[in-house]
Amino acid sequence: MATEERLLIIGGSDAGLSAAVRARELDPTINPLMVLADEYPNFSICGIPFYLSREVPDYWHLAHRTRAEIESSGIKVQTSTRALSIDATRKTCRLRTPSGVDEDVKFEKLIVATGAKSIIPTIDGIESPGVFFLRWMDEARTIDAYIEKHRVKSVLLIGAGYINLELADGLTRRRLDVTLIERNSTVLKTVDVELGRLVQRQLEDHGVTVFPGQRAKSISREGNRLTVTLENGKTISSELVVVATGARPQTALVESAGIALGEGHAIRINQRMETNIDDVYAAGDCAETFHRIIGRSSYLPLGSTSHKQGRIAGENAIGGTREFLGTVGTQVVKIFDLIAARTGLKDDDGRLFGFDPVTFEGEYWDHKVYYPGAKKLVIRLTGDRRTGRLLGVQMVGEPETLVAKRIDTAAAALFAHSSVDELNDLDLSYSPPLNSPWDPLQASAQAWQKQVGFAHTEVSIARENVAT
Repeated sequence: MATEERLLIIGGSDAGLSAAVRARELDPTINPLMVLADEYPNFSICGIPFYLSREVPDYWHLAHRTRAEIESSGIKVQTSTRALSIDATRKTCRLRTPSGVDEDVKFEKLIVATGAKSIIPTIDGIESPGVFFLRWMDEARTIDAYIEKHRVKSVLLIGAGYINLELADGLTRRRLDVTLIERNSTVLKTVDVELGRLVQRQLEDHGVTVFPGQRAKSISREGNRLTVTLENGKTISSELVVVATGARPQTALVESAGIALGEGHAIRINQRMETNIDDVYAAGDCAETFHRIIGRSSYLPLGSTSHKQGRIAGENAIGGTREFLGTVGTQVVKIFDLIAARTGLKDDDGRLFGFDPVTFEGEYWDHKVYYPGAKKLVIRLTGDRRTGRLLGVQMVGEPETLVAKRIDTAAAALFAHSSVDELNDLDLSYSPPLNSPWDPLQASAQAWQKQVGFAHTEVSIARENVAT
């Protein structure tokens, strides 16, 4: 006989827990049941590289909240439990409990927050012992235990996105020899090639061997070493291989239930996190994301977005009407002594969605150069040639240049649909040790206008035309 729940949440990471917390905040009489496949409710997946680097000494420190704290707030937690199927008509979900027993749970409202899974590239021998994927806490702990048990001194990272760049930094700090291979021409493809080269140089300056523009063809094991053969015939020997080449949404559970999929094979949702099935919501890395700049859905899995979507799903599942106003794709990463960030669209993105993008790159001092310690940062600003609309910003600089906060200023401007010219109107703080009268972002905007030849009056007219 099925148990009954007013609110059932499948998934216990960022989106799932945010949904449960918000539902409880608004209706203390509800006790959501949150089920998850592993033993790590509300752990910071984004913090895994810093646990493996030993900068975070204990993996338990990555828990935003302990299980006891979650349960004491009125949320029921069921770990090591797999959701097997959903019957949307009967409003039931079949779960496999830790004991291996299958049971049905009836629900009034359901939130699917199953996250994403690692993409497994086609590489012969990818299942060899010593080859790992990295996305979840159990994978991180397995890698950590393997390094300790086998006294690993060398690691090969396949893929040069955010996870492996942070891991290259972290394992170098742990005194491992790190090699990185990436199929694209530079690392960190979320920024333009020019900035990717700066990031690659930073890696190499800290002893990381980088092979850009290369694909792994095969992996073979002999003794305690792994040999990775590249498509150009070169071989690289290592004791450990970590593969992180992207992620795709985990949607197998919902497909058989008639829940529609959309962009990137993610669960199709509207801005209220509603699926095509009544009383079924989705949020986080398993679901689409409304992109505020292009005005349509996309697939852009980010931890910050998962928190926001989960909060909205939890609110609406108990009767709310809140809408997710969209993402502009803001991301930031630390690689040794360099911070790289982006928000909005690059040239290739802009052309894809019908804009006429122009990008200008410049170097700017982070504060008045006469005050000691001034450092330069590189900014690439993208605007639409026809309308003067701000489309995106990329930045690279040392931590002292406050790249992370300056990219947030650009993200706020993008969220408000600002023009490049309107960046100059922002009332930003100024003091010689901290900034210049014109913030580097504003100086970049002025350089873009000078290059493109966009006057203030032209921007105003263009914005009026867009509005009408």
